[in-house]
Amino acid sequence: METQKYKEFVSEYANMVFKIAYNYCRNKYDAEDIVQNTFLKLLQYKGEFADGEHAKRWLIRVTVNESKNMCTSFWHKRIVSLEESKSDAEFSFENDEESELYDAVMKLGEKYRIVVHLYYYEEYSVKEIAEILNIKETTIQTRLMRARAKIKSMVKGDWLDE
Repeated sequence: METQKYKEFVSEYANMVFKIAYNYCRNKYDAEDIVQNTFLKLLQYKGEFADGEHAKRWLIRVTVNESKNMCTSFWHKRIVSLEESKSDAEFSFENDEESELYDAVMKLGEKYRIVVHLYYYEEYSVKEIAEILNIKETTIQTRLMRARAKIKSMVKGDWLDE
């Protein structure tokens, strides 16, 4: 891959890749490692992308795979991080409702978190998420429905009825 195109991909998609990785593993440092591995794979990629959307989907797929590998590795399961006892999120929100919603999403299981992130934050359709994650559309719909129900039960407030 040519250097200029690589730099464009990194500047355009690094934030998205980090958010997906963090959403998956809930650890800032692991997410940074996943971002590094993902962009290393992009640098080593020999193929061509049809367009920007194709590249974005490829990066999401690689990020999810890297996240799964990181979270299921023997080393990761045996290590206890000092940071686990405190939140390492450095996200700021405009109001308490957004913060409460984010906390509720982060309490979901990983299979729900990734689907919610792709649907609401990356604005992919159910069909597109199914293609990216190699899962049936009905499974995606079910996970979204269950995630919404869990979030609703965790988050209390009048603003939910709006």
